[in-house]
Amino acid sequence: MNEYDYIIVGSGIAGLYTALLAKEQGSVLILTKGSIDECNTKHAQGGIAAAIGHGDSAELHYRDTIAAGDGLCDPEAVRILVEEAPDRISDLINFSVPFDTQDGEIALAREAAHSVPRILHAGGDATGERIEVTLSNMAILAKIGIMEHFLATEIIVEDGTVSGVRALDCQTGSIEEFGCKSVIIATGGMGRLFRFTTNPDIATGDGIALAYNAGAEIADMEFFQFHPTALRLPGMPPFLISEAVRGEGGILRNTEGRQFMFDYSPQGELAPRDIVARGILFEMRKTHSGRVFLDVTHLPPHKVSARFPSIYHFCQEHGLDMTKSPIPVAPAAHYMMGGVKTNAWGETNIAGLFAAGETACTGVHGANRLASNSLLEVLIFAKRIVQRSKEEGWRCDTSKGEHYSLSERGASGTVPPLSLAALQSLMWDKVGIVRCGEGLEEAASILASGQQTLEMLCDRPSYELSSLILSGRLMAEAALAREESRGAHFRTDFPESSADWLRHIVFRKGD
Repeated sequence: MNEYDYIIVGSGIAGLYTALLAKEQGSVLILTKGSIDECNTKHAQGGIAAAIGHGDSAELHYRDTIAAGDGLCDPEAVRILVEEAPDRISDLINFSVPFDTQDGEIALAREAAHSVPRILHAGGDATGERIEVTLSNMAILAKIGIMEHFLATEIIVEDGTVSGVRALDCQTGSIEEFGCKSVIIATGGMGRLFRFTTNPDIATGDGIALAYNAGAEIADMEFFQFHPTALRLPGMPPFLISEAVRGEGGILRNTEGRQFMFDYSPQGELAPRDIVARGILFEMRKTHSGRVFLDVTHLPPHKVSARFPSIYHFCQEHGLDMTKSPIPVAPAAHYMMGGVKTNAWGETNIAGLFAAGETACTGVHGANRLASNSLLEVLIFAKRIVQRSKEEGWRCDTSKGEHYSLSERGASGTVPPLSLAALQSLMWDKVGIVRCGEGLEEAASILASGQQTLEMLCDRPSYELSSLILSGRLMAEAALAREESRGAHFRTDFPESSADWLRHIVFRKGD
């Protein structure tokens, strides 16, 4: 069995950045189920938040993040995030990431729920792609071991400590084993759970399933962010229309042409994402339409095309000139706030097992992620993971949170296997932007039955479906348990927040 100091599962920014840092400490292997450039991160348009501008400070960034998290952020994790942000931006600059500049300084934009402009971009709305390409080229030049088309299927744990990974060779169908001292799960999110999503096909919750089945804790799964504005055109999948479009002055209008967001929040278009997403959903229901419109036709055309080149060209390719016609948009599943529970060093409750990026729940995002904090979170905690892995001993505190187990739910009669399309429709309809107890109960039961009727896992599609069903169960059960509305979690039968629910829901296999 091949032995490594570090095995990193996933090749997005979280995996690549961690690998480049870990390479200085020992041998590294990246396992990725697709090719190295097939990842969720490169679709990130919004940018990276950091308090580096005039009139900004770590304290302001801290307050904005805490406010967005709606009472459930971990203050220690947020403090680490905002205070270490400038240094991690310096790291990316040293890696030659081409951030946009204006008058010789890094250009900073404003996004919803940020009190000042603090968002760095690269290539306008191509930030994720520019960082991803830079890091992947560096990983190749550094001769980091990369095994493409290898899907991790199991974290091997012996006596409470990680000892390796089993992985499926997606091209031959064989199962291989790799030994290691540390495993970092960096597999991204699980947006493919939903019928409408900004995520690519690879976002199937693999890291959640790997960690849960290994005995790691999974927290805050009820908090999933739906991006308010994804392009909605007949016959094509959603395409993200960045938060920054509203930050630059874009106006949301209903099908009657009326600006409506001030009906739902005094902040209007710049309200937190959950409020904007629900506002759009309610407006769509009022007008019996499947979309609203994001209007930038009042802005100078050259400014729009220069600031949002990727969005502008994508819309043009589909027959829409966004400088002349409003963009048809609707909410879509976007980002997982919960995930594999870690401490401030990226450690889980299993010695040697770490998690980074969207698949991790560091406590930074709480009930609702502040826009553009996600790429920053990757940089901050990947660095801390590698620092911690060099030290002797293991000190993860797993005391926070209220532990739950997946309910025993039996299926009545013969239940057909749950297909991917049926799963996505179920999650969108019952565990989506607006929820209720009855729908969550129904979803949880169907998902439990779906687990029981899964066919033998033998290839990438079957493993991915299994991961999605388990991730969906954890989300539905957590949403059912949380009898209140908070942040991105909204229930019509419990529409108010409650001080009794200022706590975290944590699942662990066998609890």
